[in-house]
Amino acid sequence: MPHNHIGGDSRDKFPELEPIFAAVEGAMGYLPNAYLGMAKRPELLKAFSGLVATIFASEGIDQASRQLIALAVSLSAGCKYCQAHTSHGAERAGVSDEKISEILNYTDSDHFSNKEKALLDLAYASGRTPNESNKEHFTELKKHYSEEQITDIVSVISIFGFLNRWNDTLGTALEDVPKDYVEQNLRPLGWS
Repeated sequence: MPHNHIGGDSRDKFPELEPIFAAVEGAMGYLPNAYLGMAKRPELLKAFSGLVATIFASEGIDQASRQLIALAVSLSAGCKYCQAHTSHGAERAGVSDEKISEILNYTDSDHFSNKEKALLDLAYASGRTPNESNKEHFTELKKHYSEEQITDIVSVISIFGFLNRWNDTLGTALEDVPKDYVEQNLRPLGWS
């Protein structure tokens, strides 16, 4: 059951979407239930998949930074489903479990560079409420990133704003792969 509030269908019900499902499964190691929920409206899933592919294929920022942004936005928004996905994604992108577990204390942590702190400042602020972002966030970002890279940063923030709302609103059921990652790797470090 992909969603707690509206139920869900198995991927077998959507054979025409199998190329999208297979590509996502290949990239993430599993098929997120969020995709099965969007499959009820195939054009939505196709548009969403294209947008995600564009955002994550951009060469402006590295995958580890993208995943840290996604995790910060999801933590800020309180989406447990996306927190599990993005912490697992960060680990797959090469971010250490210690760094992931310290992300809530990034401002005081020696694990994060000033460059990372600048992007996390914006991710946390805009993840809570988009208009919490301000000129100071962008002044600090411009010390480390080009305008094109800042566009990439805001793109990741924005797509996870959508995902946080989608998954929390529908009560998307968490898959075993990200759930097991959090249970095995982050709970022992004090992450909940």
